[in-house]
Amino acid sequence: MKSRLFESEPKWIVSPTSIFKNFPSDLKSWLNESQSLTQRLRNQFENIRVKVLFERQETPFLTERQMLNVPEQRYCLVREVVLLSNQTPLILARTVIPTKTLKITQGNLARLGSRPLGEILFSTPSLERESCGIVKIEPNLWATDLEIKMPLWGRRTQYSICKQPMLVSEFFLPSLFL
Repeated sequence: MKSRLFESEPKWIVSPTSIFKNFPSDLKSWLNESQSLTQRLRNQFENIRVKVLFERQETPFLTERQMLNVPEQRYCLVREVVLLSNQTPLILARTVIPTKTLKITQGNLARLGSRPLGEILFSTPSLERESCGIVKIEPNLWATDLEIKMPLWGRRTQYSICKQPMLVSEFFLPSLFL
């Protein structure tokens, strides 16, 4: 099993700028957020916490392997979480971290537990934002236990730490916009 979130790999849009103009401004602001989503959530909601859905060494999806330049049979740490305010799910996230990147961080990214990734990531001096893509996922493609009844938009960002890559994908639930 490669994911607890998806039935199959999402189809990412690599150059999203042309379709942004038709998005609602609240969605655009989340898709374009350049700082920590966790910090933004804490500024707007109460009792933000992370619930880990899936975390283990796994072979990434094809486009993830391609972006990270990881051979087909190579494992990466795959972590899928839901960020909640009290009991309300706000954001689903999937992180793929190659072994070399884990080594650069002395394993700190492999021992997050229920801590948000953003707490470590955005306090790392050598963090660089490389590229971003967006996706719209229809309700029938979700494998999560959450009842998702409408399409969700998400973004995927490639970061590097000391020139070693990782991917972070975030998907915005309707409760985020209420």
